[in-house]
Amino acid sequence: MIHSPYVREQASVHRVMRGVLLALLPGIAAYAWIVAAGILVNLLIATVTAVLAEAFVLKLRKRPVAPAITDLSAVVTAWLVVLCFPPILPWWVTVLAVLVAIIAVKHLYGGLGQNPFNPAMVAYCTMIIAYPSLMSQWPPAGGLDFATQFHLILGGSRDIDAITGATALDAMRTGLRVAGGSVETILLQDAFGLFGGRGWEWVATGYLLGGMFLLARRIITWHMPLAFVLALASISGAFWIFNPAQFASPIFHLASGGAMLAAFFIVTDPVSGPITPRGKLIFAAGVGLLAFLIRSFGAFPEGIAFAVLLMNMCVPLIDMKTQPPVFGQRGGGGTP
Repeated sequence: MIHSPYVREQASVHRVMRGVLLALLPGIAAYAWIVAAGILVNLLIATVTAVLAEAFVLKLRKRPVAPAITDLSAVVTAWLVVLCFPPILPWWVTVLAVLVAIIAVKHLYGGLGQNPFNPAMVAYCTMIIAYPSLMSQWPPAGGLDFATQFHLILGGSRDIDAITGATALDAMRTGLRVAGGSVETILLQDAFGLFGGRGWEWVATGYLLGGMFLLARRIITWHMPLAFVLALASISGAFWIFNPAQFASPIFHLASGGAMLAAFFIVTDPVSGPITPRGKLIFAAGVGLLAFLIRSFGAFPEGIAFAVLLMNMCVPLIDMKTQPPVFGQRGGGGTP
């Protein structure tokens, strides 16, 4: 049995954000090694842009600059933006997306801790609507050398058919909805690996390892990751059991796209998400359910960003309805 006094490690924004950045490293390493090393270039561009944008806005607001740009929150936002984007995206799109996340979403609502929407997800949705062609240019895993990737990121000419291939989610969606194929035959295409997208299974594993690190360090709680994974697996599993020829398995949905990144690094955002334990479960489960519906029936192959923003709108209601009862009262508002 543990006795008092109870001494806990002092929490700070810098410590939490540093832990998140460390947790992202296994996924980034797998991404750079297996899929495209060009992601490292865009990570650098996004990091510099985020820090400069943060300093510029804080200077305009006459707020202290040094503490805010050293708390690493802007860097975390920048990394999450880039990890949701194609690794060969032109540099100016990355810069524009980070400016949207930092200036329009974070600081126009008051800065750190005030934004009601996830900045990285707003940036993703904005760019995919504004530049759908560029945002759909994903290279096949290991299909481009670093020099070519660097050339494309800096704005080099693009032969789309030569440099890009369909992601696993896009190939699945196109094969089922456009070509009228079956899951069994679609999975034979080059875009697919053993469980999900070729090469992306290892990236998802990296994010999973990073998520375990966050849980072990108590930077996040189990509520949101578990609720998201169970919701996505449950609804995809139900459709798969009902019609396995037209719906992919739960393992495919969890190992493809940004599912593992979302489970541990996006839905767990403490600012734009609920604060109550029950609210966290409802929020993350809602994201998982909506993500599957958009993936399977929507206009975009990946629906996590849109699902997160839709659930962000519901956070005030979720928090209001899941508040624990006041001590001495029934149902939170009854008589003692």
